[in-house]
Amino acid sequence: MSNFGDLFQSADWKQEKHAPVIEGPDEVKKGETFQLQVSVGKEIPHPNTTEHHIRWIEVYFLADGEKFPIELGRAEFTAHGESTEGPNQGPACTEPGVVLRAQLTKSGTLCATSYCNIHGLWVSQKSIKVSE
Repeated sequence: MSNFGDLFQSADWKQEKHAPVIEGPDEVKKGETFQLQVSVGKEIPHPNTTEHHIRWIEVYFLADGEKFPIELGRAEFTAHGESTEGPNQGPACTEPGVVLRAQLTKSGTLCATSYCNIHGLWVSQKSIKVSE
């Protein structure tokens, strides 16, 4: 069996519709609230159908020098056009994007993971610096 971490795929989100996109500041002040947006399909839209969709996005923070990341948030997308009338006939679809607000006291790495029901697990990262 593969190592679980080996199951995550990564790619440049400008060329791959499955990679999560982390948008937020490169630097924040210690303890100040900032906004972070994570989405899938920014440049190349990802399908959002009953048969092919993004199921969830998770966002983590790994502080420099720490061993374990902290989960900042998780969003599940549960409406993909399902209906008793058939696939893609439903009245609602959720789009794969989330906005988080956070505070940090150390510099580190933001990590976003997402899951496509057809193409599996995806990951991307963004460094963030914390200043006094």
